[in-house]
Amino acid sequence: MESYYILVLIAGILVVFVLLVLIAPDSHFFKGEIPPDVDQPAKLLFYHRMYTLMEILAKTLNWLGIVEELTLTRLITDGVPACPDSQLFIKDLHFDGVPVRIYLPREPSASKRRGVIFIHGGCGIFASIRSYERICRYIARKSDSVVVSVGYHLAPEHKYPAQTLECLSATVHFLKTAESFGVDPARIIVCGDSIGGTFTASVCQELGQRTDIPKICAQVLVYPFLQALNFNLPSHQKNAAVAFLSRERTVHFVLKYLNKDCSLKEPILAGSHVPESIDLKYKKWINADLIPDVFKVGYKPPLPTLFLPQVHEEVQELFEPWVSLLLAEDAVVCGLPDTCIVTCEHDVLRDEGLLYKKRLEDNNVRVTWHHVGKGFHCALGFFGYGIFSFPSSSTIIDHVVNFIKCY
Repeated sequence: MESYYILVLIAGILVVFVLLVLIAPDSHFFKGEIPPDVDQPAKLLFYHRMYTLMEILAKTLNWLGIVEELTLTRLITDGVPACPDSQLFIKDLHFDGVPVRIYLPREPSASKRRGVIFIHGGCGIFASIRSYERICRYIARKSDSVVVSVGYHLAPEHKYPAQTLECLSATVHFLKTAESFGVDPARIIVCGDSIGGTFTASVCQELGQRTDIPKICAQVLVYPFLQALNFNLPSHQKNAAVAFLSRERTVHFVLKYLNKDCSLKEPILAGSHVPESIDLKYKKWINADLIPDVFKVGYKPPLPTLFLPQVHEEVQELFEPWVSLLLAEDAVVCGLPDTCIVTCEHDVLRDEGLLYKKRLEDNNVRVTWHHVGKGFHCALGFFGYGIFSFPSSSTIIDHVVNFIKCY
């Protein structure tokens, strides 16, 4: 078995070398824009090219029957293992059958600590507890909190909505057992980035009306995905081809997560999956007119598109509140806890955070909003790697920690 992995590694290195020699000089191959005012554009360009090559390597090895594409992608996105941490006790447990990793400060506390439930991103199909090890350790140390990182099972092997349900189960378990970990159950915050922000918002919407368990005191949403009706908002146009998460990749990953045919991508991008009745019903919440003018420079309203009933039937899940959190009724939104939203300028999902901010404020939910002008989607995932990280990675995590410390 060990020799098998050595052969895979050697084959991978050879393929990458050939690709670098043959393809790297052709800049047109690497689809993806690097805005000049983004955080460290040269470094981002390098990472984008490496990510593109990694995708080609994964597809090639899958085609050769050596290793499955998702397996290699997940291995790489797991990142480099972190060094031991003398300031924390770190334990792997299961909460109601869901794998979790818990980070407890070693320093004794005179009173019960706050708890932070962290739900990682990765489109629901890759990344893991290990990918976010440095982030969770930093939150635990800097905020003096007990952090629970949720290792929900990934799609498509575990079908939607298993991921949301597991995050919900793990959160309820922690709310009920918080005191056994030295945590005040009235001081528990749920936090997530990207689709982890989606799951965080789902958990808070689901638990907002329950009276049989302690209330979540706050939620943190870092560039969350919150709707699948309109992919022509100003940020979708402005950042349509930006590195790591383009407009096209967004829909591709959503379809992969839901285990749908990816050939549906183009009609969904055009809006052909949304019937007029649904479009009219939710325009009050999902509409470019609701975006502040400062974020609409260069925006062009999309041309009318033809509704395709067969596409609509294939993607009913896109209209469920567990995927499109912006569709939740006001009766649900008004019961949400204090919220911190972090958006990034060079992020295709920027406007979803802005629209959710408005919805929360319209329902008298207290919102703390931070906008990272040089930031991009996935910036948080680079945190903790020293010179290989980005300034915006630290900016985002510090906004999160400072918010958490208020509770």
